[in-house]
Amino acid sequence: MRPSPSNPAPFPRLLPWLLLIGGGIGLVAAFVLAVEKIALLTDPAYVPSCSINPVLSCGSIMSTPQAELFGFPNPLLGIACFAVVTTVGAVLLAGAELPRRFWLGLQAGVTGGVLFVHWLIFQSLYVIGALCPYCMVVWAVTVPLFWYVTLRNFAAGRLAAYHGVPVTVWFLTLIAMIGVRFWSFWSTLLPVTF
Repeated sequence: MRPSPSNPAPFPRLLPWLLLIGGGIGLVAAFVLAVEKIALLTDPAYVPSCSINPVLSCGSIMSTPQAELFGFPNPLLGIACFAVVTTVGAVLLAGAELPRRFWLGLQAGVTGGVLFVHWLIFQSLYVIGALCPYCMVVWAVTVPLFWYVTLRNFAAGRLAAYHGVPVTVWFLTLIAMIGVRFWSFWSTLLPVTF
């Protein structure tokens, strides 16, 4: 069911701010990743700022084929896409009414983004075996962006009353997956008290 005068879109004030702020955060994270990738390409001995330990290690992720899925560094795609999302948030805050076809295009974009992010999560956790803090920031903003654009486009009705539950469950599930996957490392950081 799409938004109409008799059935307004849910969260008319939240969505523009979410697009602006979430898009801006994603844009900054993608930009920093692009800068780090360029530094790594120019100096193979460079250690990215986000390479903190064996698990939180951007450098090991940036050197994999998954970091350039479409033949160029993934952060360039993030810069382009998050710039669009940020702009849409600003346009909505300025009071613009966007046509249905635009919202469907944005839906296609955030759906592609959330699918790509989940592929990257799987690759990070189970193939590469490392996490990139900036990438995790991108994950953290992409899922809410997808969810709230979807709620807006399909005028979720009763589901809107529980809008925070799916995003919260997603975050808790991801945290649990990270905890389980890297437990052997995390457990070494805990003080042993027997």
